[in-house]
Amino acid sequence: MPELKEKISVVVPLFNEAESLTELYNEINKALSPGFDYEVIFVDDGSTDTSWDVIERLSSENEHVLGIKFRRNYGKSSALNEGFKLATGDYVATMDADLQDDPNEVPEMVEMLRSGYDLVSGWKQNRQDPVSKTIPSLFFNFVTRLATGIKLNDFNCGLKVYRKEVVERMNIYGEMHRYIPVLAKWDGYAKIGEKKVKHHPRKYGTSKFGLSRFINGFLDLITLLFINIYLQKPMHFFGSIGTISLIAGSGITTYLVIMRLFFDQFLAGRPLLLFGILLILLGIQFITIGLFGEMMYRNRYDRKTINVHKVIK
Repeated sequence: MPELKEKISVVVPLFNEAESLTELYNEINKALSPGFDYEVIFVDDGSTDTSWDVIERLSSENEHVLGIKFRRNYGKSSALNEGFKLATGDYVATMDADLQDDPNEVPEMVEMLRSGYDLVSGWKQNRQDPVSKTIPSLFFNFVTRLATGIKLNDFNCGLKVYRKEVVERMNIYGEMHRYIPVLAKWDGYAKIGEKKVKHHPRKYGTSKFGLSRFINGFLDLITLLFINIYLQKPMHFFGSIGTISLIAGSGITTYLVIMRLFFDQFLAGRPLLLFGILLILLGIQFITIGLFGEMMYRNRYDRKTINVHKVIK
């Protein structure tokens, strides 16, 4: 009886990359077919060229090729999210469709997973991109390392390999795809590795990403940090602000009342009185928002949000 090979699902999000898809599939096939069973999931993110026609042809010619087509452009995160849902492999690899990522790196990255890592991220140390992309990326990676405590050099690298269980629980959107290692760590998968990978110059077409993706990326980082810290305890955030505001407002009004009762100072026309009352009202509002947040979270709480590793009965 032949030995069953481990299976790798390769998820490839794409937008207008018709020229590169056939060559990319051939490279993936050459890299993975000797040692693995595999599937390639092309996710067409609303392309306006003939990308989907190429995917249909590849699928008809090769049983390893699957495809998903969006009716419009939703973004890379949504494309990966749908690809993860369809993946059936023991491991899930992601790479860009522009031929800059090298599929030959995947077997070694899988070997790192076998040694105990939950996910392995590529590091494009010798990046073949213009300065307009490399400089902002260096700054972005520095800030992300500082904010999350994850010591990766290249969060933006599209070439990553995961254990299947790591991506099964994920729901990514916006620009969250570059923060998958962060989401994985917060979900209990803390063994994150990094491998230096080859990065090839773009062969066809032009980059689909502009400077706005870095701005959106930073906004998503703020969102992630806020959700991770305060999602399960919204009262700690809103209540803290509300309490400070309430104490400050009460202190101001108490001071003014003392001045009026014991020092015969009139309060009419004093902006400080209005400011104190405003702080009290804001404090009450923030505390109320915190309470509503707590009720909403308790109402939707489900044990499935907890990543249980083992159960002994």
